[in-house]
Amino acid sequence: MIVPSIDLMGGDAVQLIGGKELEINAGDPRPIAERFGRVGDIAVIDLDAALSQGSNADVIKDLLPMARCRVGGGIRDVDTAIKWLDAGAHRIILGTAARPDVLEHLPAERVIAALDAVEGEVVVEGWTTKTGASILDRMRELRPYVGGFLVTFVEKEGRMQGTDMERVAGLVEAAAGADLTIAGGVTTPEELAELDRLGVDAQVGMALYSNHLHLADAFAAPMTSDRADGLWPTVVSNARGETLGLAYSNLESLRVALDRGVGAYHSRKRGLWVKGETSGNTQALKSVAMDCDRDALHFVVEQSGPFCHLGTDGCFGNDSGLTALERTVHARVAEAPEGSYTKRLLDDSELLAAKLIEEAQELAEAKTKEEVAWEAADLIYFASVAMARAGVNFADVEKVLDQRSLKVVRRKGDAKEVKK
Repeated sequence: MIVPSIDLMGGDAVQLIGGKELEINAGDPRPIAERFGRVGDIAVIDLDAALSQGSNADVIKDLLPMARCRVGGGIRDVDTAIKWLDAGAHRIILGTAARPDVLEHLPAERVIAALDAVEGEVVVEGWTTKTGASILDRMRELRPYVGGFLVTFVEKEGRMQGTDMERVAGLVEAAAGADLTIAGGVTTPEELAELDRLGVDAQVGMALYSNHLHLADAFAAPMTSDRADGLWPTVVSNARGETLGLAYSNLESLRVALDRGVGAYHSRKRGLWVKGETSGNTQALKSVAMDCDRDALHFVVEQSGPFCHLGTDGCFGNDSGLTALERTVHARVAEAPEGSYTKRLLDDSELLAAKLIEEAQELAEAKTKEEVAWEAADLIYFASVAMARAGVNFADVEKVLDQRSLKVVRRKGDAKEVKK
């Protein structure tokens, strides 16, 4: 799989040749992160912090909610590492600090050790100093402490000359089951496909920024199809994982989907089909993933209006449960009928607050399974009204829960003193 890279200097996304010579200044990294983040993890590297000439921390904090970020650059101690993990970095990348005395204090599965190599020898200090250490020996030493490795072929970095495929098999063996990402010179879908077959990710920057490699071509490089027409079955779901329907994709439609951030598919009757262009029931594309066999896609979208041409929420019928409740309550916010209880709650903040407290108390006192389910349903209804009034949906809440799960430092969770 591809891991698009965003290297930061002075608040801008840049690409350097050999880590030194500025080749591309792509400007504001935020729209880049939004686009790159549609295909999975992105690498966000603070070059200024790595070179001890500044920090892009504020920019990185803006990027963390936009994509699953691997954050690196200038992380030299345990406290800084934990700070980024708690801030929402999916994983962190450590270079010079990738030492046992630091790594032993961090969750291994969320740590990537960055190893830079020239002709198989580890180099440090901005790639200027050879250490005499073998990249393979270094990987074996660090394997008990990390969940992944990022190996950069320095002699290939930024030069658009292809990567060192001959060395990859040895790196896979040395990784011993840890995730392996390579960087430096990856320029073609064929390289990406071969790396994927070996179980290796490729961190790519220059080829994407120079438009030598389209994001869709890079992402789809490992894809296959057992269909005569070569199409990829595409399961479409909402942010809560509920299936809306089945569509089909090809490289053309995937390019449109990723470039425009829309639900674009290949209709077997009409060709390229952008959902909602005629009906108004549009889709905002949130993410794309491929299945384990690399022959099907999964689109996560934000659907406006019904998905199905029959007018139902999805092709398998209407929503139920929390999604149906959310849809109803949000509709009432926009146009609540006079006399409805939801409108009364929306108009009376004190009543809504009182009901939230009342239902929470009743849930706390519930004993049987049936009582707990009943009281929880009441509380969730009133909570959904409070959420809708603020424009918050359940996907937003789930995102907060996911972010909290990334924290390393936990609060005690003691009850607050009740105000009298």
